[in-house]
Amino acid sequence: MTVACLLVAGAAVGYWVYAQVVNGVRTSDALGDKGPGSSHGDQNILLMGLDSRKDLNGNPLPKNILEQLHAGASSNVGGYNTNTLILLHLPADGSRATGLSVPRDDLVDVPGFGKQKIKEAYGLAKAREEDRLVAQGVKDHTELESKSREAGRRTEIQTVRNFLGVPIDHFAEVNLAGFYDLAGALNGVDVCLKHPTKDKNSGADFPAGRQTLNARQSLAFVRQRHNLPSGDLDRTRRQQAFLLSAVHKLEASGTLDKIGRAYSLLEAAKRDIVIDKGWSLTDAADQMKNLAGGNVAFHTLKINGFGTYRRESVNVVDPATVRRQVQELLRPAPSPQPPSAHGQSAAPAGPSPRPGSGDGSAGDPKTLGGDGVPCVD
Repeated sequence: MTVACLLVAGAAVGYWVYAQVVNGVRTSDALGDKGPGSSHGDQNILLMGLDSRKDLNGNPLPKNILEQLHAGASSNVGGYNTNTLILLHLPADGSRATGLSVPRDDLVDVPGFGKQKIKEAYGLAKAREEDRLVAQGVKDHTELESKSREAGRRTEIQTVRNFLGVPIDHFAEVNLAGFYDLAGALNGVDVCLKHPTKDKNSGADFPAGRQTLNARQSLAFVRQRHNLPSGDLDRTRRQQAFLLSAVHKLEASGTLDKIGRAYSLLEAAKRDIVIDKGWSLTDAADQMKNLAGGNVAFHTLKINGFGTYRRESVNVVDPATVRRQVQELLRPAPSPQPPSAHGQSAAPAGPSPRPGSGDGSAGDPKTLGGDGVPCVD
């Protein structure tokens, strides 16, 4: 769902491609006065995946598409929850990027709404703004949808920024059909499963091992949370694995360097993506190509446990602990030791423990299958 925005940037290899993006992909002012940005030229990009059965205009997806998505017959299912939240940290020096997945059910402070699941910030703010506009006499559907979604984006961005304690320099929003369209544009995506699995709710029905998923199967793969050992947390790792595999396929096939093949990705982006107005796609293109070479590690932010809040299951988290983990994961690698007094280099210090490493997140070396495709539950 979220990787499509990265592919658009990576596909901007010429003026023609850039013009297609600028003229076709929607932009947003939701970042507003974002405050101090990242230091030293680094960039933090928030990727938001909406679990919505509606298009960017707020209209229901066609029935035949909903059936292929296996995502429920009603366009109201899923609402405007941001079921995918990934902070992508891009170092200015082009070194390895870091992706931090925020579990969707983390119970956090949402500005203006108190304690809520982090995924609900967008929908709560959107609904409140729409009600306010209707009370003022606004009746035009397009205006209501556009302005209320901007309110949802602003609140979700502010919520994530406050929770993680880091600047957000840019953002991209992708709807539910993004995974479907991306897999279709790539003619399938390779995944690796540790065990066979089946789930009627998502439509998942996969054997164990390495396999290539078509568009419909890809959506089922990233949506499944039932019949998995860790439920939603395993779904997050699947999303990470999907992104890693997709960018690996782009690099292997040379898609980012072929304007004709990039065009199908751009067409998908026009249907599924909203980005902030300040994001220069040409400046980001080289970094996106680095990601396509597998130069990114994903981690899932830890939770303290599970609980119940207002009769709903939530993830119990400690914001101070999460912020410390984020700082540990984003800090630069230690510099090499200087030579000793005897003229020999001191033994290099081992890397500091990084919270999240070894937690089964996609990108952990323990989970990698053949050809760089992560193996997940």
